[in-house]
Amino acid sequence: MTAEEGHVAGDEVRPRIRHNDYSPLVPAPIGGWRPEVPVSVIIPAYGGQHRLDLTLASLAAQTYPDHLTEVVIVDDGSAPPLRLPQIRPENTRIVTTADGWGPGHAVNTGVAATDGTVVQRVDADMILHRDHLEALLRWHHLTDFLVTIGGKRFIEETPVTAAEVHEAVAGDTLTHLFDPEKTIPSTTEMTILRLDGMRSSKNPYHVCTGPTLSLHRTLFLDVGGFDTEVQRGEDTELGYRLAQAGAVFVPDLTARAVHLGLPAQRRDRGATVRTVEPYLAHRVPLRRDLRKERGRGWRVPYVEVVLDVAEASERVTRAAVNAALDGSLPDVAVTLVAPWSALPSGRHPVLTPPGFDLRMLRTGFADDPRVRLAEDVPPSATPVPFRYSGPVDVPLAPETLERMVKTVLDGRIGMLVVTFPDGRTATVERTEAVGRALRLARPGEPPADVIRQTHGVRHSPAGEFWPSAASPSEPGPGRPQPGEPRPEARPEPRPGSQPESPHGSRSEPRPGTALSAETRSTMAGLTQVWTPGRARPKRSWIRRARAALRSRYL
Repeated sequence: MTAEEGHVAGDEVRPRIRHNDYSPLVPAPIGGWRPEVPVSVIIPAYGGQHRLDLTLASLAAQTYPDHLTEVVIVDDGSAPPLRLPQIRPENTRIVTTADGWGPGHAVNTGVAATDGTVVQRVDADMILHRDHLEALLRWHHLTDFLVTIGGKRFIEETPVTAAEVHEAVAGDTLTHLFDPEKTIPSTTEMTILRLDGMRSSKNPYHVCTGPTLSLHRTLFLDVGGFDTEVQRGEDTELGYRLAQAGAVFVPDLTARAVHLGLPAQRRDRGATVRTVEPYLAHRVPLRRDLRKERGRGWRVPYVEVVLDVAEASERVTRAAVNAALDGSLPDVAVTLVAPWSALPSGRHPVLTPPGFDLRMLRTGFADDPRVRLAEDVPPSATPVPFRYSGPVDVPLAPETLERMVKTVLDGRIGMLVVTFPDGRTATVERTEAVGRALRLARPGEPPADVIRQTHGVRHSPAGEFWPSAASPSEPGPGRPQPGEPRPEARPEPRPGSQPESPHGSRSEPRPGTALSAETRSTMAGLTQVWTPGRARPKRSWIRRARAALRSRYL
């Protein structure tokens, strides 16, 4: 690619773009370059033949070469079926949907029926200016992990013919046909302008709201296309997953368009917002405002906690899982990594090895939807936005995970590495940074090296995130600090015996123990069931419990 056609600063095909600052990419000037990349324009449509005719008339007058453009209208069950009008691009055809409905399903159907290098979505009620496709496609000649988003302005529909639209677009006089003073700017455009073209945005996927965007086919397929269950907000949900895969979002307001009809939020804002929110609440964990009900379970968790438990005991693993799920940060899922498939499946000893602890863990967590058993962990946690990995014998303190994630968010870093006194580490990875690194890393290059360039890596001591021994939330005196060697476990007491205290007395409570020996004895009596032939206790268990508790607390 020559300098006149556009270039990438640093002469890298896949530049190490920092966050969403795509400034290193310099697109070719419109009209001053040679397009080479084929594009498939996908138009999902349900009814609205006249509007579709106007959209196709505008596409027939585009400056992007005809031989590089194919247009597919996806008829999503229209009655009567849609037809091809006389004014349309040369390579245009209609396909129909099957086994589903909705705009996301329709776009997926269109992508599957085409083979262009770039996929361009256009709604069936859009009239594009003559250089709309060219303005967006020039970016995709620079690299392959971009999502380009065109501008749009809303206008009330007026009587106009396809021939008039085609003539106005071809002559670049569309503003004469639709008065710019009567158009309504979209909130998306205002957000783009306010955030420097989304270069400084923390979550640029928010402007991925259609109805005109384009991306490389490989990127679209990598994330699985549209979620066909989402009927409203499908573009935003797709944008979120593209962000987790490392995409860079490039809004280009020189790609102008007119959207026929007023936005849905103007017609019925309450219903529009209420319809979108349930889909995004379950699938976009970064929308914390939609997850205010702490007792709820969500389709995509906020943080995945990964623990290697292959050599850990059941007791240690349970403590680590409980600490992860019972912390101050809700919305957490746990992945336990071990060779689960190696456990015996046929007749085997039940009370003894092999794999006794792992068998107990598998049985104990098999039906907990928050815990997943895995033999290995994928390189990326997508669509989960954060992943914690750490030693299983260093349980998370109640606020540790929340504080680590907050540090990643506040610093806009891609990875936080915490080091314990014994040299071991725990990490919190930001999935979008990992996705970018996996896409850009050269063969053999550690992803962390790429993350350092694109998002940043911070190293901190464990003491910043685990409370000190003096903190009230820290375990009692004598317990090891995170990362320190654990003391040898004392043998489990025999059934019916009383555990020996560290001070040698079986009757006195350990320092910091909440209940006295008398109270423990009383509470133990609560589980004793009277049987015929045995003398009934002189005092009821309720009276005994009250007396014991009064002696302790009053």
